[in-house]
Amino acid sequence: MTALSILDVKEFMNILLRSNAFDSFLLSEGSITTYMTFRLDGHCMKDFFSPEEEPYEQLTREKYVPFSLVRPACFDLIKGRHTPSAFQFVFQLSAENQARTLVSLGSAFSAEEVSGMYLNLRYRNQQLTCTTGVSLQVFSPDKSLEQAWDTLVKRFLKSHQIPFEELI
Repeated sequence: MTALSILDVKEFMNILLRSNAFDSFLLSEGSITTYMTFRLDGHCMKDFFSPEEEPYEQLTREKYVPFSLVRPACFDLIKGRHTPSAFQFVFQLSAENQARTLVSLGSAFSAEEVSGMYLNLRYRNQQLTCTTGVSLQVFSPDKSLEQAWDTLVKRFLKSHQIPFEELI
């Protein structure tokens, strides 16, 4: 696990809410606090879309919704004259992206052994932090996957020109 401070919050918010940079992540949960707190439960409601609709196939494969479906609603909640008091998003790699990542890293862990690879965003008191995490189904003292995930997240942020500094 690593914690990063995002240095340019305004630019980060533009990237998060106005581009597709985070669209491939799944949103497992979130909250946005403006004049009230909006809680986001990212669990897929598989019967909402019909099989003919575009997101149907991905929703039937995943437990959580892709951020691409939620992003417009988040943008609508956050836009305006006032900055939100706080927000938190818990992103997770899709099963397909997680399996591909494990292979690309040459990880000793199988897809069945990894519960999730996470990216947590938390904004409070004008500070935006990003923390990473890996959840395993098995106990292991091996931290190589966590370290590799930390490196991939930093590379992801750099590729989107998101300046950060490491906190932990």
